[in-house]
Amino acid sequence: MEIDIERQEKAREYARIHRWISFSSLGVAAICIAIILGTGLDKWFRDVIQSAGSWLPALLWQPLHGWYPVQILSYFLLIFLAYELLTLPLSYYSGFVLPHRYGLSVMSFKAWLSDQGKGIILSVLLEGIFISLIYALLAFQPQLWWLWAALIILFFSVLMANLAPVLIIPLFYKFTPLPEGELSQRLIALAEKAHTHVRGVFLMQMSNKTTAANAALMGLGNTRRIVLGDTMIDRYTPDEIEVVLAHELGHHVHRDIWKMIISQSVLMLVGLYLANLLLHWIIDVQHAYLALTDAATIPLFLVLTALFSLVILPISNTYTRSIEYQADEYALQSTHKIAAFKSAMTRLANQNLADIEPAAWIEVLFHSHPSISKRLKHADEFASRSAYEARASLRADN
Repeated sequence: MEIDIERQEKAREYARIHRWISFSSLGVAAICIAIILGTGLDKWFRDVIQSAGSWLPALLWQPLHGWYPVQILSYFLLIFLAYELLTLPLSYYSGFVLPHRYGLSVMSFKAWLSDQGKGIILSVLLEGIFISLIYALLAFQPQLWWLWAALIILFFSVLMANLAPVLIIPLFYKFTPLPEGELSQRLIALAEKAHTHVRGVFLMQMSNKTTAANAALMGLGNTRRIVLGDTMIDRYTPDEIEVVLAHELGHHVHRDIWKMIISQSVLMLVGLYLANLLLHWIIDVQHAYLALTDAATIPLFLVLTALFSLVILPISNTYTRSIEYQADEYALQSTHKIAAFKSAMTRLANQNLADIEPAAWIEVLFHSHPSISKRLKHADEFASRSAYEARASLRADN
């Protein structure tokens, strides 16, 4: 299997356009927040919401220990929906037009719109819960809110990792058990070799949305399962599928899900603590807002979390790339199917329109996986290392 040169040209072009769209989206957000904070619109929005809600029963509108839950949620919805409307053209172009132009999407506009709607509802629900939690803690635990928030987010992350395969992902993809046969038996045997209990092997219906391929080990504990995209099942050999799943099982063997949850929680803890220091300085010293729980602080809080996320992104990606390298190493060690590993990586690059060798700065800043070229080089190094060890062992026996 060879890298398709023509597909690589398209992959680089596709990646470049996507980066510009991402930068444009960030630019829109930065300009909007700058206008809101610079012109006092943050406080004006709060006053408008307070006036508009004055007709509500006092039980819903009066503060609880300085916490205004309905006002906070209303303010959040205003900011969230305004941003979604402003970036809708970019979302439509990047999520629908561009993938169709490059042959990665087969979704109808109606299906795409349905998925977008479900995604927005989920985001409103989850982010609304997060904002409500933060401002409740700011009211009831003004000094230690950041610590409580990090602990609750840690618990929620574990819960979501467990429930996502049965509650969230099925909203977007249909799952069916992989029919009994050689492939399912090989994958179950691979899981048993890794001392991993799975609920079975499932096909994820991707072909009605995309031409790209994917495979994963999803869930925690009693929800863990092997998942294959149906766009992979008829294009890859059993050896190639086996080695791709061996990579996913490597994450379980190395406890990578727990490592990622804990590392992200630690970073979140640091970010929330820094936000705590800045919020207290802005409010207690500069008196820029009425209180910590003032709904007008929501744009400021979003700016602080976004800036911190951008700063730690290269750090987080560097860590995840090292995790992915070790998972590749496990796949090679557990299967010794080096040719299948290389052909699977090559096939994935061709099929998913992945740039096999992005610029170094792009990989450092934005990629959570090593580039395909580095993964192929890793396989070659493993082959050389294995051959050397075999010769050394033979010499020792003689």
